[in-house]
Amino acid sequence: MKDFEILRSEYINKHIYFTARKDAYKTPDGKIVDPYFVVELPMSVCALAITEHGKVIFVEQYRHPLQKKLLELPGGFVDAGETPEVAIGRELLEETGHQFDDIRFLASTAANPGVLNNYTQLFLCRGGRKVSGQSLDPNEEIELKFYSIEDARVLLEQNKIEQSMHALCMFYAFQVLDAEQ
Repeated sequence: MKDFEILRSEYINKHIYFTARKDAYKTPDGKIVDPYFVVELPMSVCALAITEHGKVIFVEQYRHPLQKKLLELPGGFVDAGETPEVAIGRELLEETGHQFDDIRFLASTAANPGVLNNYTQLFLCRGGRKVSGQSLDPNEEIELKFYSIEDARVLLEQNKIEQSMHALCMFYAFQVLDAEQ
């Protein structure tokens, strides 16, 4: 079977958090698709993070594309040379001040593979201990919110977690937690 063939690829914009290119490709049956736009993003991570006191940590932050504050799970981009496990540990420490020894990989998922080329690695982290204050990037304004596991389930069931990758992470994490009971 023939493969898809990239005929042309041209960068429109190159930035660490928004790189866009215009491609042209040929399908195995010879059809030419031109143009096809792709947004390149680094791999990202997020976690359902549970403290040593049994509270789920959420972050509330303004998301300009939607022009509203969203309740989300902690997470962010994987830095060059980092593993996803190291990245989620770093992000949890930076955003929440909590350190986790129990970090469990749940799944890898693509948010919007019709446009985006990255994956998000989903984790369940347990036993978080507060070891420092937040260490946020200059553009981050994050307020921490703590919920019981039961209340976190209700947030998911009531569609209060609008970030799709975070909702999916919660879904997988709750499956693991339920199987352990």
